[in-house]
Amino acid sequence: MSMHHNQRMDPLQRLLGRTLVVVAHPDDEAVGCGALLQRAREPVVVFATDGAPTDKYFWGHYGSREAYAELRRKEARAALGLIGVKRVYFLGENDAIVDQQLFRELPRAVDLLSEVAEQVRPEILLTLAYEGGHPDHDSCNFVCSVVGRRLSIPVWEMPLYHRSSDGVGVFQEFLDEGDEIVVQPTKEEIENRRRMLELYPSQGQTLQQFAATTERFRPLRKYDYSKPPHPGVLNYEAWQWPITGSEVAAAFSNYLEQERSSSAQP
Repeated sequence: MSMHHNQRMDPLQRLLGRTLVVVAHPDDEAVGCGALLQRAREPVVVFATDGAPTDKYFWGHYGSREAYAELRRKEARAALGLIGVKRVYFLGENDAIVDQQLFRELPRAVDLLSEVAEQVRPEILLTLAYEGGHPDHDSCNFVCSVVGRRLSIPVWEMPLYHRSSDGVGVFQEFLDEGDEIVVQPTKEEIENRRRMLELYPSQGQTLQQFAATTERFRPLRKYDYSKPPHPGVLNYEAWQWPITGSEVAAAFSNYLEQERSSSAQP
C-alpha cells in the first residue's frame, strides 16, 4: 500500500499539520480539540472575541469587564502553554470584539482573521460548528467559511453544544450525523485536557458539563446561513439572551449580499 493511499485512509492527518484553530472564547479550544492540539505539529489558536460580555452578570466578581477580559486572556495563555501551544492570537488585540457581539462585527472579523491567516499560512482552518449554541460560535463558523473561500484554505468544524429539538442540552455532538472523524484521546491527553480546563477557574461549573472525552471533526458543511442552524428554539434563545437566531442569520445574509454587490461592481 503506498503512502499516498495511506494518507487518504486517515483524514485526521490533515488536521495535524499547521492548523489554525479559530474559536470564539477562551476555553472553547480545550473543550473542542484539547487532544487534537496535543497531537498537531504546528497548531495556532485564534480567539475571535475577548470572552467578556457586556452583561455585569458575567464580570461582576472581577470589578470591570476589562479586568475579566484580561483574566480570560491570561487563562487562555496558561492553558495553551501547558500543552506547548505558543502561537496564540486574540483578534483585534487591545481593541478586541466583545463577547456575544461577533455577528455585529463581521467585516472587521473577516479582515482581522484574513490578516492572521496570511501571516500563519495554515494548511487548514478548524472552527466551531453552526449549531445554535452561542451566537459567537455560529459567527466563527460563518467568518471561517468566508476567509476559507477567499484564501482557498479548507475549513473543518467541531461541535461544542446545542439544544435538541425537544429542548435537551447536547454536548460535543454534531446536530446531524455523518462524515465525521472521532478522536479517542489517550489517558495522557485526557489528563492534559482536564488540566487545561482547570486553568480556566473563571469558568467554574460551566466546564464540568463537558465530560465527553471524544472529539469530533468534519469538513465544513455547506450551510444556508440565511437561516438559523435548525428550526427549533436555539440554545441562547432558551437562555433568553437579547439575540435571536434570525437576527444572527440576517447579519450573515447582509454580509454576503454586500460582498456580492461589491464584487459585481466594475
